[in-house]
Amino acid sequence: MDKIQSLSSQIIQNNCSNDVFVNVQLAPPDPILGTAIAYKNDQSKDKMNLGVGAYRDDNEKPYVFKVVRKVDQMLSNDPTLDKEYLPIDGLAQFNELTKALIFGKDSAAIKEQRVVTVQAISGTGSLRIGFEFLQKFTPGEVYVSNPTWGNHHDIIRCAGLTFKNYPYYNAQKKGLDFEGMYNTLAQAKAGSIVLLHACAHNPTGYDLSEDQWRKLAALMKQNKLFPFFDSAYQGFASGDLVKDAFSIRLFTELGFQLVVSQSFAKNMGLYSERIGAFHIVCANKDTAVKVLSQIKLVIRPMYSNPPAHGARIAAKILGDQVLYNEWLEELNMVSKRIIDMRIAFKNELVRLQTPGNWDHITQQIGMFSFTGLTPEQCDVLINKYHIYLLRSGRISMCGITTKNVGYLAAAIKDAVVSIQQK
Repeated sequence: MDKIQSLSSQIIQNNCSNDVFVNVQLAPPDPILGTAIAYKNDQSKDKMNLGVGAYRDDNEKPYVFKVVRKVDQMLSNDPTLDKEYLPIDGLAQFNELTKALIFGKDSAAIKEQRVVTVQAISGTGSLRIGFEFLQKFTPGEVYVSNPTWGNHHDIIRCAGLTFKNYPYYNAQKKGLDFEGMYNTLAQAKAGSIVLLHACAHNPTGYDLSEDQWRKLAALMKQNKLFPFFDSAYQGFASGDLVKDAFSIRLFTELGFQLVVSQSFAKNMGLYSERIGAFHIVCANKDTAVKVLSQIKLVIRPMYSNPPAHGARIAAKILGDQVLYNEWLEELNMVSKRIIDMRIAFKNELVRLQTPGNWDHITQQIGMFSFTGLTPEQCDVLINKYHIYLLRSGRISMCGITTKNVGYLAAAIKDAVVSIQQK
């Protein structure tokens, strides 16, 4: 017995001294998640979380769409539904309805059966499918806006592609740098992939005008650049589903072959359901059939098939006119709250005579805003006022309410004045 215990002890010691993962380094924390943790641990009654990437109501509470709750209950009470696996490409009804939502039900590409659609694991999963597929068949260099959503870079890298930045935001002017964007993409090699935010650019909040989209499309057509649209905010940006899909529909009507990543996290509030779609517009029906077969080969070893529940919720809402109208009404409500908070925020900064021009706050659109604050000014907000935001100056408009907008504006004025004085 003593020999057995001695041998066991020796084995344990050997295993400990031969740590297989001894060279694994501690990964840096995600800056957005780190902001959320710091906010959660703060005991101040005045604390604000302006880093959150999800909608909040005027009481700073998560919001579940009423129509989503209704459909959720309907599905729970439906005895005909089972928990069987979905096909590799997902729920067929969901795919058809999301295709029509993003391209328009009268889209020639859809009627000609040139659009391939598969259900995806929200926006992130859709992007990954897209870049994995492109890496296999059209592995051009990817051009990404500077700045962009932080996860874009890692998704592209993990798919085995390389990327370059194109200018997008002019910090000095606090506005869109379309000239820099255009001139950089004019130098891109034919076959390069250009990642474009369909609407509500994250993190700047600046979108191209319709004329700028047309000018960009002409350039990309001439130089044979491949568009990859990331659509995470359709209807959530302006409250208008058609307006927020303008860029995608324009490029499709102009005859581009392109891909679209689509998410329902924001515009249906289905964050945890991880529901999205991936679309490819092909040259013809025959190519579309072959493309779908290859996309399935990308999906199968990645996650096999997608979850059903979120897709059923979205499909039920999109496929029933009464439920669809209820969704539109709520979508307009949440979009309007964000727009109203932009106006109130800017007006309060102006009323307090905060140094600087704050017109950019209302010139931007969507969930996020680039305030133009310096890292040092952001530190004042965090350390003195318990207002949590990224040091880039990006804030989520969803964290602003009618109750705290005055506190935020006063804190920003103090931060701007105090740092200027130094």
